[in-house]
Amino acid sequence: MTSPEPALHPVASTFVRRLHSVEDAAEVLSVGRTTAWQEIRLGRLRTVRSGRRRLIPTEYIDEYVELLKREAEAA
Repeated sequence: MTSPEPALHPVASTFVRRLHSVEDAAEVLSVGRTTAWQEIRLGRLRTVRSGRRRLIPTEYIDEYVELLKREAEAA
């Protein structure tokens, strides 16, 4: 007599992206790619470099959102 095999439960992989391309960050922020690059040039949206790529850490996206909120409150 064999015992029944235990039910296999797939492990849910929770992959959280921490670095975003400028295009992905623009999508997250609901702005266009051109606007994202303009905000980077103005120093309002910070980035990091990885080789030749310019990436935006999630915390910099959050900082940019907070900046926009502060500006909205001040207006």
